[in-house]
Amino acid sequence: MDTYSRTREQLETYFDRTASKTWERLTSDAPVSRIRQTVREGRDQMRAGMLSRLPDDLTGARVLDAGCGAGPMTQELAERGAEVVAVDISPSLLEVAKKRIPEKLHRQITFVAGDMLGDALGRFDYAMAMDSLIHYRAPDIAAALGRLAPRVRQKIVFTIAPKTPLLSAMHVSGKLFPRSDRSPRIIPHSEARIAGALRDVGIKGALRPVLRVSKGFYISQAMELEL
Repeated sequence: MDTYSRTREQLETYFDRTASKTWERLTSDAPVSRIRQTVREGRDQMRAGMLSRLPDDLTGARVLDAGCGAGPMTQELAERGAEVVAVDISPSLLEVAKKRIPEKLHRQITFVAGDMLGDALGRFDYAMAMDSLIHYRAPDIAAALGRLAPRVRQKIVFTIAPKTPLLSAMHVSGKLFPRSDRSPRIIPHSEARIAGALRDVGIKGALRPVLRVSKGFYISQAMELEL
């Protein structure tokens, strides 16, 4: 089994079985610990920053929300008028998304439980992948984007875990969440490493960093691949 598939299986087990309730709570308005509150705030800030890279009016655009989780990105994309394909490996989190997103927006959304890279998902104007590639090695990230890029007309906005001393220490020590719901290992990367990996698989789009969020225990770097 290749490393992408092996990591994806670990993530499916984690998000759909081990910690689905934890992530359902984290992505809600329910009270959480101070540590998890920083993660919640950081994710909110990152989502807003990624959405700022897309037009305010997405009427007529088809957008992939790759790793949609409980659906906050999906909802905002639909509110801008997009036709959204919301994909996640966790059927339980997809059910949360369906319940939380207003019914009036459902006609614009296709919910899919499965691999965010599936060819059957079709073609898109934009693709968003917030924190859905952060557990993968650089060659696997490049290979994933290499599969997706030919089916995206404009740009892919995605996040990586930046290679910082603090982030590396946090995830080596494994102290972000209690052991019972600790996520699979996050792999920090430099922007240069990702750019080199993309060149290795022949992706010629313009890659640029667009936003870094450092909010307590949430540290993430948004990248934009313009095609």
